[in-house]
Amino acid sequence: MNDHEIAAPLAAALAAKGYASLTSVQQAVLTPDATGRDLLVSAQTGSGKTVGFGLAMASDILDDGQLPLGGLPVALAIAPTRELALQVARELGWLYAQTGAQIATCVGGMDFRTERRALDRGAQIVVGTPGRLRDHLERASLDLSTLRACVLDEADEMLDLGFREDLEFILQAAPADRRTLMFSATVPPAIAKLATEFQRDALRVVATGEARQHGDIAYRAASVTQRDRENAIFNLLRFHDARTAIVFCKTRANVNHLLARMGNRGFRAVALSGELSQQERTHALQALRDGRAQVCIATDVAARGIDLPGLDLVIHADLPTNSETLLHRSGRTGRAGSKGISALIVTPADYKKAQRLLQGARVTAEWGKAPSADEVRARDDARMLDHPALTADPGDEAEAADRLLERFGASQVAAAFARLWREGRPVPEELADAPTPGAPSAPRARGDFSDAAWFSLSVGHTGRAEARWLLPKICEAGGITRDAIGAIRVRENESFVQIAAAMAPRFGPVTEIEPGLVMRRIDGEPADDRAPRPRAPAPRRSAASEPSHPPRWQPLADADSPSAAKYGAKKPGPGKFAAGKQGARKYRAEDAPPEQADARPATPRPKRAPAAAAGARRTTKPAGGAARPQRPGKPRGPGKPPRR
Repeated sequence: MNDHEIAAPLAAALAAKGYASLTSVQQAVLTPDATGRDLLVSAQTGSGKTVGFGLAMASDILDDGQLPLGGLPVALAIAPTRELALQVARELGWLYAQTGAQIATCVGGMDFRTERRALDRGAQIVVGTPGRLRDHLERASLDLSTLRACVLDEADEMLDLGFREDLEFILQAAPADRRTLMFSATVPPAIAKLATEFQRDALRVVATGEARQHGDIAYRAASVTQRDRENAIFNLLRFHDARTAIVFCKTRANVNHLLARMGNRGFRAVALSGELSQQERTHALQALRDGRAQVCIATDVAARGIDLPGLDLVIHADLPTNSETLLHRSGRTGRAGSKGISALIVTPADYKKAQRLLQGARVTAEWGKAPSADEVRARDDARMLDHPALTADPGDEAEAADRLLERFGASQVAAAFARLWREGRPVPEELADAPTPGAPSAPRARGDFSDAAWFSLSVGHTGRAEARWLLPKICEAGGITRDAIGAIRVRENESFVQIAAAMAPRFGPVTEIEPGLVMRRIDGEPADDRAPRPRAPAPRRSAASEPSHPPRWQPLADADSPSAAKYGAKKPGPGKFAAGKQGARKYRAEDAPPEQADARPATPRPKRAPAAAAGARRTTKPAGGAARPQRPGKPRGPGKPPRR
């Protein structure tokens, strides 16, 4: 640390915390090139970014080693979640303790009036979430006119959560000559665009080791059957026995379900999801910090950026949606040089997805099976034998130990000690044997099922059975993949499936896949006794049954004929524009084909009555009756024909 210019109060705080050296990201932001410039920093999670930007902005906000005594803030740190904002405030609190710093937090879920009073008392450093900071700005309880440095922590996550408009509003309220530091685990195009808008000549900083993502984290992929997903999680927790572990789920419903299951099995677990109030979330994190809880079950957003002491194990109960989320989840462990394990629970249906996630994250996982019940018990026995109480000096308990040995004997006392050791721990679960996938294999060639075994299933077409419905059920029942299944033949009342010889012993003579669906082994290939389905001949239409429509070109018959009444014919007449166009020919009967020349006699249309004067009532005389009065038309004015 002596190679970098660090303010004396901050150097003393680092020494008191036991810092012997700085991490790569902390060193990168203190180089001469980075001093006084806007920074766009990308570094892996858990690399000490909070202390890094605390050191980086010290040269901008400290005057002779002390913070100014004015009533307005000089530094602002923005974080995506409440937990991360409170964690940043705690880190900056001990780092700037000797500078007389007053730190105020503005996060959602807390009392707005309490935050406002803290701002009114004069806070030099403000830490908050985007939404609550904007509320304070709009209500004039936060003034950024004297701001010197602004930090955006986990900027990529804030954009993913939809805080772009809030960030723009906050940054526009700050002075233009401020120093802006953006810290992000990844730098997607959206972050780069935000940097060009709100930073001036920003220096791009890539911390050493970013290409080697999470070198202190050991990745494990546990292959389990679908029905053993939760049991595998329980055995992983029991096998590693981490001081603190976190289990990630996709949804809040999955979090609540898994929390109930763990509570029934005796695990000390708490939940962390968006539906909890701020007080409940704070109590859950405090229970993890003081040891009252050992397991945290959380969603991705709720656990973003939290730092828990002694967190040695991360379990992905549900696979993340992308590689970035995988890195962010795993980054909760292996922080500041400590070692950690990130375990993925992978069912046969998720093999390819897990391989894509690991490849996209540029990490290599060790594939294997989840710890069995015997392995968990063996690890428990090893811990019991290594317990320090067995090697410590008896001390004041020597007399009680002698009485126990004298009354019960050494064997009985040792057995009681073993039982007491195991009583306080959840019982390990028995797991079905699951296949362990290796590298992605090429598609198998057809014809390698010559010595395969055949099984019958008690459902067929009458039970609406389909191959795509039967395939996953068979795979789950035997713990096999689809590559071990050959032909599936669905009959009327039963179905047949072909299983590779190597995987056939996984199924007994009779296997109940689910209630009402039984799978039995048969000898040899079933006979193809399917009878062809009778196909009814297509009905043939007779000439008499088809309506005799006239051809499109044929003129309709006379209006008085029966065919004209059937098809709604009208009496023919000259065309509308036949008399108005020069050289136009009227339709004549001799124009029709010779065989139908007499089918439509040329009957002239009755002459139209002359137009009446404007405003007069017009009458028409039907063919066989007196004149019929018409509705009076609206006067149209001179020179316009009457409304028809």
